[in-house]
Order: sequence, then C-alpha cells, then structure tokens
Amino acid sequence: MLYLQLFIDGVVSGCAIGLVSVSFSYFYATTGTFHVAHAGIYTFSAYLAWWLVGLGVPFAAALALAVAFGGVAGYITQRFLYERLSRDAASPLVMMIASIGLLTVLQNVVAILFTPNIVQFDLSWRLSHISLGGISLSYPQALIFVSSLAIVTALVLFARHSALGKRIRAVTSNPDLAEITRLAPKQVFAIVLAISSAIVAVPGVLIGVDQALQPYTSLLVLLTAVIAMIAGGIGSLTGAFCMSILLAVVQSMSVAFMSGRWSVAAVFGIFIVFILFRPEGLFRSRFSRAV
Repeated sequence: MLYLQLFIDGVVSGCAIGLVSVSFSYFYATTGTFHVAHAGIYTFSAYLAWWLVGLGVPFAAALALAVAFGGVAGYITQRFLYERLSRDAASPLVMMIASIGLLTVLQNVVAILFTPNIVQFDLSWRLSHISLGGISLSYPQALIFVSSLAIVTALVLFARHSALGKRIRAVTSNPDLAEITRLAPKQVFAIVLAISSAIVAVPGVLIGVDQALQPYTSLLVLLTAVIAMIAGGIGSLTGAFCMSILLAVVQSMSVAFMSGRWSVAAVFGIFIVFILFRPEGLFRSRFSRAV
C-alpha cells in the first residue's frame, strides 16, 4: 500500500509539474526564447493569491485573479522585454540572461512585498482528505489532478483546432513567412506568453495550497519541468506532460529505496540515460521549432 500511495502522490505532483512544463514548452516552441522568468511568474502569482485569501477574498476569486495577473505579466514581458531585445537582434544567450535577471527581480519583489518566509494558505479545507481503498488524497491534490488534466486537454484542443491556435502553429513553423503574410508574429508571441503565464499561475497557487510557499524554490520546479519538456520532445505538449508525470513518479517512489535528498539525482540520472538513447524525446512533433 505504501508503494501505491507513493505512486499516486507522484502522479499528482507530476500533473502540477506537467502544467509548468506544458506552459513553458508552448512558449519556447513558438518563440525559441528560454523564458527562465516563467518561474518568477509562477511564484508571484501564488503569493498574490495567498495575500488575497488573507484579505478574505474567496479562494476561487483569488485563483482567478492570480491567473489574470499571470496572463498580463506574460504579455507585458513579451512586449517590453523580449520584443525589444529581438528588435535589437539580441542573441538567444542575451535573451536568457535577461530572463534570469527578470526572475531575480520578481523573486526579490515577492520577498519585499509579501514575505521572504515560508507561508501557508489559511484555508480550512486544505488539510481535508479523500480516502479511496486505503489511498489518501488531499483536497488540494484532487484539485491539482482534475484541473491539470482539464487545462492540458483544453490547451491541446485549442492548439490543434481553434483559429488562433492554427495561427500560432503557422507562425511557429515559419515566423519570417508569417510576417510577410500579415499573421503578426509579434502579437502572436505576446498572446502565447500570456496564455503560458496564465497557465503556470494555476500550479503555482495549487502547489502552494497543498504544501507551502517560498520565494526562491520555483527555479527547481522549472528545471524539472524543462527536463520533462526536453525528454518528452520539444514542442510536444502531450510529451511534456507525460514525461513530467513519469519523472515525478520516479522521484516519489525513489524515497522508498533511498534517502529523499537523492530523489532529485534520480530524476537527472533518468534524464541523462533517456537523452542518450532517445535524444529526440518521447514524442516527435512538427510543432517544434529548431533554434
């Protein structure tokens, strides 16, 4: 029963990381920009929701406002940072360094505006559990599982079947041709980062409800998500999500055989072995963009 519980915990954790990976992959595959500041928006959105709940705002409203903040922050980041750097023909390395700088700013602003300490949501239901056949699942875990599946499914359907989704795919395939055909790639890039940033706010808040919040831990979450994106196949949303679950399950179950401090090492070890034998990732996708 212990192994089954660890497996379930790993699946839930993987679903949360999967949302981070999918949202990061969607923007990276579209623009080629390594958006490290994604972790900063993840953190800021979570702390915003925590602050609103502390003021007495209902949790659903606080979550919605955090998602809206994430979307606006993503749009502004693309328009006023990445787009300007791109206009000046900045290299991918310069873009990434600028993104790291923005992440540092966001983390420190969170510490200054809210608190640098570990905090928890003051919600009566966060410690409640659902028991199914000896398996225990907290309310936040159940919410993470259901919402992540719904969001990933909606994003995949949006990318494949909606008019805007097809426009994004066209821009991804050939940005130069998209500029000539008036598909407005600059506007598309901003919209994609707004969507990605709105999505990443959800696991930021829900993981905070399930566990706790700390301003400087989101980078490790993003690193795991990036590993899942690469191993799953850059540009494959399904691959990124599935690989996130696989890595999280391995990390969760490894604590039954080794010290918890080595669980992250197990994830990196699997990633290295996986890349050696299947460097193109779990799923190949025409949506990927070589940079």
